[in-house]
Amino acid sequence: MIGEPVGLVVRRNFERPLAECVKKLQGVPTGFVVDAQNGTGALDWKIKPLDEKMCFVGPAMTVEAEPRDYLPVQPAIALSQRGDVLVISNGGYDGAAVIGDNVAAMARNQGIAAIVTDGLVRDIEGILAAEIPVFCCGVSPNSPYAHGPGRVGLPISISRSVIQPGDMIVGDRNGVVVISRNDIDKVISSIEVVKKKEVELESKIRKGLCYADWVDDYLQSNRTKYLD
Repeated sequence: MIGEPVGLVVRRNFERPLAECVKKLQGVPTGFVVDAQNGTGALDWKIKPLDEKMCFVGPAMTVEAEPRDYLPVQPAIALSQRGDVLVISNGGYDGAAVIGDNVAAMARNQGIAAIVTDGLVRDIEGILAAEIPVFCCGVSPNSPYAHGPGRVGLPISISRSVIQPGDMIVGDRNGVVVISRNDIDKVISSIEVVKKKEVELESKIRKGLCYADWVDDYLQSNRTKYLD
């Protein structure tokens, strides 16, 4: 007997970063996280917070939704653990929202730390009132359907970046950055080096530094060609 087609594929169990790693990354600017990864890790620049004060850190609960469909979003909320970041890929569809204020409020009630999507959202006033960080590519009042199919807890792709469930996601007013779960300890150590260099540079600037230390040597080297 042929049954109904599968509308949802789910992986419930995956490794998440230790809580102490989340704590160490709280308050770290996304720029520092990118610098600690050799200038990489940022998602599409269009993904921004609905309010510039929004920021978050947490492990990814990944969701893959079809354009104009949010069927997998509700099951993902149900399966999320407190502190997870709901990361929704819908191919950057810009014809309708993938979530609205009620979904955001339910995610908050479940203890989800933030919602990130390469799609659109709706009901800004309600989302802001829900007091959960929401990062998206824009806003549209058009509503989604719940037809499926969809995937939860599996690798997804956003703006040429592959995100695995359990990867660390960091967001602030500058955008969203991904840290591979396997690289978290290394990146945290590198961030300390980045912080130290930033403090040293800022100190030099306060004392009157006008340009980087290497510039004079570069201008006097054979790597610079003068035309006058």
